[in-house]
Amino acid sequence: MSDPCHTLLLMADPDSKLSKIPSSGFGPPSDNWQPGFSEIGIQLNEVTFVVLDLETTGASPQQGCAITEIGAVAVRGGEVLGEFSTFVNPQTPLPSYITNLTGITDQMLEGAPLISEVFADFIDFLERFSDSGNLHLVAHNAPFDIGFLKAAARESAKPWPKYEVIDTVRLARLVIERSEILNYKLGTLSEFFQTQTLPNHRALDDVKTTVEVLHRLIERLAGYEVFTVQDLKQFLKRLPERKFKP
Repeated sequence: MSDPCHTLLLMADPDSKLSKIPSSGFGPPSDNWQPGFSEIGIQLNEVTFVVLDLETTGASPQQGCAITEIGAVAVRGGEVLGEFSTFVNPQTPLPSYITNLTGITDQMLEGAPLISEVFADFIDFLERFSDSGNLHLVAHNAPFDIGFLKAAARESAKPWPKYEVIDTVRLARLVIERSEILNYKLGTLSEFFQTQTLPNHRALDDVKTTVEVLHRLIERLAGYEVFTVQDLKQFLKRLPERKFKP
């Protein structure tokens, strides 16, 4: 087993709750479905989604805040392909409210690698699943996570890869009416969809919750005749990209 502060799992655990997710929400319905132009596109069940989440020392890298934990799960067609999980040493003491929120302490981060090392490993993880050219990144409130990762790329003197990014907050706002739900926070969506994994402000658990939420959102997309990546891109244009408040 590798250092518990820095764990990279490339093969799915067959005993994991997420090792196989029901894939009924992926792809076009089989009964009475007539193929159209959207069939030419890449079906959602053929896309590799890398769902990611970060824990940080604060709200913004522009304010000097840093990443403390990265979690990611690669899924395709409802099947988990691999996981990535690591602590990151932010080289600064954690604010007490962050420790209270996440349970992460300064002692837990003492032996963790620096972001420059972690970032290279994370990019390697992404590249293992990008051979098909169909890799999409997914995060809940994606501008937050992607903003920190882009800052990490600059700090590491590495280019940020140009993967498409899907924000599950944005997607949830499009397929769940506000009359159905109090807000679009991950915890609220977890309760709404009755996910197996509950969010707890730890990166990998929050990722696993987001994977389940993503699946349920994709199930709802069938009602909007969204079956392909191209369909999804057009559908997301209904809500302009911006920083959403969950």
